[in-house]
Amino acid sequence: MESTGYTFQISGIKIQSQKGKLIRGILMLDGKYIGGSIYHSQVTHLIVSRISPSEKFLAACAAGKWVVTPQYVLDSVESGSWLSEEPYEVALSPGSPSAYYPARWWRETLLAVGGRPGAFQGWKVLLLLDNSSREAMFKRILRAGNAKVYVHPPPSHVAITHVMTKPGSGNLKEHGAPCFPITHIVQHLFGDHCVDFGISVEDCPTETDESDRVGVDFKLLETEVKEYIIKQEERTRLMFPEFIGYHDHYHLHSQIMEVDFGSVGCMIECQLFIEALDSIKSSLSPGLLPLATHLVSLMETASQGDVSPLFLRNLQQVLHKLLQNNPPWLFPGTIKKYFTQVLQCPQCKKGLWPFLESTISYCLSSEDTCHPLPGPALPSLLRLHSNLLAFVLKFFQGELHAITTGNCLRPDRAGLPQFSASSSLLFVTFWTVWERSTLLSRAVKQLSKLLVQASLWEQADVEEIAETDARRDLGMVENLLDMLSVLVEFWCQQHLKLNQNLVEKGLEDLGEHLAAISQDVPPPVLVDLVARVPSTRLKLVTADAIFRHLCCRNGFTVGDEPLSFKKMVSSYLPALGRLGGCPRWEDHRGPRPRTEPVSPSWTSSGKDSGIQGRSPNETTQGKENVPRGLRRVNAAGETLLHRACKRNQVETVAQILALPGFDVNVKDHAGWTPLHEACNHGSAACVEALLRCRPAPRLDNEVNGVRPLHDALLNGHVHIAKMLLEHAGSVLLQYRGPDGRSSLDLVSSPAQRAELLLSAQRGDTASLGQVRNLPLLEAGSSLLAHLLVSYVRERGPPVCEGARGLGSRLTRALVSHPVREVTRGWRERRAARLVEDVEALVELGRAGEGCLQIVSQGVKGGEGESTSLLMGVLDELRARGAALGAKTPPS
Repeated sequence: MESTGYTFQISGIKIQSQKGKLIRGILMLDGKYIGGSIYHSQVTHLIVSRISPSEKFLAACAAGKWVVTPQYVLDSVESGSWLSEEPYEVALSPGSPSAYYPARWWRETLLAVGGRPGAFQGWKVLLLLDNSSREAMFKRILRAGNAKVYVHPPPSHVAITHVMTKPGSGNLKEHGAPCFPITHIVQHLFGDHCVDFGISVEDCPTETDESDRVGVDFKLLETEVKEYIIKQEERTRLMFPEFIGYHDHYHLHSQIMEVDFGSVGCMIECQLFIEALDSIKSSLSPGLLPLATHLVSLMETASQGDVSPLFLRNLQQVLHKLLQNNPPWLFPGTIKKYFTQVLQCPQCKKGLWPFLESTISYCLSSEDTCHPLPGPALPSLLRLHSNLLAFVLKFFQGELHAITTGNCLRPDRAGLPQFSASSSLLFVTFWTVWERSTLLSRAVKQLSKLLVQASLWEQADVEEIAETDARRDLGMVENLLDMLSVLVEFWCQQHLKLNQNLVEKGLEDLGEHLAAISQDVPPPVLVDLVARVPSTRLKLVTADAIFRHLCCRNGFTVGDEPLSFKKMVSSYLPALGRLGGCPRWEDHRGPRPRTEPVSPSWTSSGKDSGIQGRSPNETTQGKENVPRGLRRVNAAGETLLHRACKRNQVETVAQILALPGFDVNVKDHAGWTPLHEACNHGSAACVEALLRCRPAPRLDNEVNGVRPLHDALLNGHVHIAKMLLEHAGSVLLQYRGPDGRSSLDLVSSPAQRAELLLSAQRGDTASLGQVRNLPLLEAGSSLLAHLLVSYVRERGPPVCEGARGLGSRLTRALVSHPVREVTRGWRERRAARLVEDVEALVELGRAGEGCLQIVSQGVKGGEGESTSLLMGVLDELRARGAALGAKTPPS
């Protein structure tokens, strides 16, 4: 096989399979393929299916390159070597005697001249276009024809021969050269034949096979969207300007000076603790550190409770002054080791995290401390431990500030060791060597658990309001929320540039963990907790997980697809109405939802892991309620619940669902759930029992794209499909199966389609007109309001910045093309999701008041504070979508 310098580009071929076949053929014959949406001068051949005024075609003609049809590559592959190009040259009116070969004419003309001239040889062009992308495109075309191109103002020594601008701009005589419309390029190349193209070149796209009809390059658009997303993710969320002054401007700290604190040691030995602390306080200055053992002794004394409030206040001042004079992020190494020795339990000395855990537990009146502390808890000791927690938080905030700003070294400390994230006390406290790739480490899990306990402790029913106020004054919840937010921001910053998917997974896991461990927490307390989260990253995932869990605990589910603006509008808002229509638990006839974490009764491998919540000494009566074969899993991984649903054994299903801790969504080896099996086999009674279960079964579980609703319709069980729609509403109809068909497409009878739509409507409106559970509605509204605001701040589409702004260009692209076409071939999932958000936001703005049809009358007419806040947020988003769509009215 001969190896020659064949270099190809492709233009005008949109079918990916055809394009891939051509590329494989080029590479098979040792040719080279250059992708992208712009013309490259090193190409020797351009493949087009037909003549069109695209950039690549015009530039190839101007440069005298071969322009051939796709058949040239296919026939060459079949013959095993590159064939002669002449029979495959693209022509206007091929097959007719008067066929015109535009590329051939210029190639032969330029070959006759000799050398390496071009169609625009000798041209010195001044381009005057107000669109930067179009200006760059025509500059490449002109330079391909060997023209010299200048922008305004041209050099004084250059004699401009052509002034080119958009049609209708008039003759610009001040440049001393004739003015031509930009269409003169096509007219010069093809003469009278340009009218035979049948396409106006005034709006010719930057690249026919990759761009839209309004001049937007989809590949370039993807790059800009990715840059926007990266810029949004890397911005600073938590700011700590107070740490800027945490160093001394008048001293060089190249070495920590040794100071004799012998007198302090003698005072401590003589139990003159107040005098020892006063001596340390008076000698504090930048670079001077008392012995760590002295501070440990004083902290141990303070923890016994037999000291004055003045002593505790002075101890706190000493710690903060030490941190301010000797911040570890400016002086790594020795200073970090010093604070590591000080910040631990004086008795146990097991490190910072056990010290923190014990401090928090003591404030929460818990016995889970590293060693017994004086009890009952004295107000002075509670304040001491609260202040210690606040000091450690300040320490962590300083380390995050140093890593965020990057100002870890002063100019006069060049050459000294630099502070790094991996050496920070924050990092080594919350992540072991084996946990650094996960946000949800053991310490982070425990901190989350303590946060939930603090929320309940702060809101606990007490006899006197003064005690509640005293608990709030300690600021435990705020300190723990701030600490968890610092951890989230710190961990995300360390992994964002390495693995974005890892960061998203870590945040989702943390949100799910917080929602799972807070199932016993009343919704108002959860809402208050979410509202106080300072990090928008943490607030977003926490509000999302808690809202989904709230829906699940009340008998229905929302989709498990990635969070998006469209999902919140089309799925979460209707779900909010269903929350408001839920009866109060004291009026509910069904079983009360279990609040303990639910785990599957068997592992995925089918091994028996026991029934959650059963004690070894269960009664005989309890054993009698366990159906035979409960622990048996067959070769397909099917549990007894799967098999009972297949056979419509509703009594067995009811017995299993009554067992504590049983997972209603347990899957077999193929991924099928009991609801799938009941829908597949027409077990209507079992479906009804499953839908009454609390927590509710997942209606969005899918196997190869098949969800329970599809399963029912594919097997002709329309009555079961109606039950599912009356349970979950029209949100189920929005999903399309793997073949692209919706649920209604699976039904051929118009009458049955009408019945399904009616059932979906009943599901949307059932118990929605009247609010039966106002506290639950208020909780859901507050969560959704925080979720929408946080989402816009974190992942929202760009604001409207004029016609050239990214948001406006995205909207223009969506006017003529669907989202799938705009994002076809995009590798970045987040970029495609942002385009979908733009479309959903613009549709929300164009819908006007009609967009609120998805919100139930009970929600829209709600008089609650949180519901009114949510309606205000929706109005603002609707106005934003309207402003974004105003630049590009729908076609």
